[in-house]
Amino acid sequence: MIRYIRRAAALCLVLLVALLLNAARVQVFEADSLDDNPANRRLTIARYDQPRGNILVGDTSVTGSKDTGEQLAYERTYTYGPLYAPVTGYASQTYGTTLIENAEDGVLSGTDPMLAPFPLWNEITRSRQPGGNVVTTVKDSVQRAAYEGLGGRRGAVAAVEPSTGKILALVSAPSYDPGQLSGTGSSVTDAWARLNASKSQPMLNRAIRQTYPPGSTFKIVTAAAALDANVVTDPDEDTGTPSPYVLPGTTTTLPNEAQGCENASLAEAIRVSCNTVMADLGVRVGLDGMVDAVRKFGFDDTGLRIPSGVAKSNFDTSMTKDQLALSSIGQFDTTATPLQMAMVASAVANGGDLKYPYLVDRTTTHSGSTVRRNGSHSYHQAMNPRTAMQLRKMMVDVVENGTGSNAAIDGVTVGGKTGTAQHGIDNSGRPYAWFISWAQPPRSAEPAVAVAVVVEDAAANRADISGGGSAAPIARSVMAAALKG
Repeated sequence: MIRYIRRAAALCLVLLVALLLNAARVQVFEADSLDDNPANRRLTIARYDQPRGNILVGDTSVTGSKDTGEQLAYERTYTYGPLYAPVTGYASQTYGTTLIENAEDGVLSGTDPMLAPFPLWNEITRSRQPGGNVVTTVKDSVQRAAYEGLGGRRGAVAAVEPSTGKILALVSAPSYDPGQLSGTGSSVTDAWARLNASKSQPMLNRAIRQTYPPGSTFKIVTAAAALDANVVTDPDEDTGTPSPYVLPGTTTTLPNEAQGCENASLAEAIRVSCNTVMADLGVRVGLDGMVDAVRKFGFDDTGLRIPSGVAKSNFDTSMTKDQLALSSIGQFDTTATPLQMAMVASAVANGGDLKYPYLVDRTTTHSGSTVRRNGSHSYHQAMNPRTAMQLRKMMVDVVENGTGSNAAIDGVTVGGKTGTAQHGIDNSGRPYAWFISWAQPPRSAEPAVAVAVVVEDAAANRADISGGGSAAPIARSVMAAALKG
């Protein structure tokens, strides 16, 4: 009898060991794969069982959470959703996350290990903390000035603080309300379908995810390259550029919209926007020199993050001389995001030192203790400080005596450059209006803001298409708001 009891006990022990081994296999070795299994709803339910942390502009939250009483309890809400959509992105129970909602999801959802009271706390307890907050660098008054300035027209505005790289405004129009995508159900899927089908592409973040030919605003980059390479040693001397100018290796004549461009100086070419002079200077700098120069401003960088990814602004690295000439005036295959062109203006304003742009000032715990703080650091020395000083003078001349007079602000030093972005087959599309600028208040040692504006549906007369009519007044409003503090 005892022998049978021992055998039964041994069998039970074997079964117990097998059960423990199987439990260990499931809980340790297969835990990740089970967590990631689409059929496992536990993680999704847990993700929405507490309020999400908030995104702040200044001291004001532009997001929130509401308890729906459903299985996925807390749903994201947005204050002034269309105004801040290009900054926040959306956090959807159906379609995931974008922009800051995506880049800072760990903090906002409470899963970031930095929110835990002790190292490895979340891993040991398999818990998460209350959602933390993300404080942006955006200034509400500047954001509103940009949004209201565009007035629903297709386009974008980016504003940067030159001395730090802080992004003060990031606007894309037309916009959308990300709250329409927050939950689940037919209303959300219908909104998704409607927004994606819209010809105006309201969910496209034109400020950082859309690239445009920058047109004449790119002439600032070409001028910097020419000055740094000593192709031009005196901005006020004649360049010897003929007019008409025949593109190298072709019989094609490059036109000028402005008058008096033959043999014009670099300063005059910037003031009245001479295509011929700037195209010729780009060819004289040469392909290698131009590529080196544009990359110092951020062109061709596929890794720029603010913290959301920014589309690459393009300057070709293999071109014929006629293509290089066109690229040097912001045409051919040259493209840029509005943020990139704000960086160009910022580099000039900051003495050639281009600061890395960033949108998140700091992240905090739910109670407000700082978890991580972002600071200013140099991205590139975009140009020689002397070159920057010369370009600042030329850009001021554009506003005071040239095509950018609509950006002038009484008592404030403003530099700018208008631009026309031709596009479409044989340039048949309506040109985009560009304006890049910076503003320095009186008695200040440095400019306070650099701005880039692009308007897709520019009015048909030349003054508007060049940026002086459509884009410059928007830039003026944005700069004025930034200067008020």
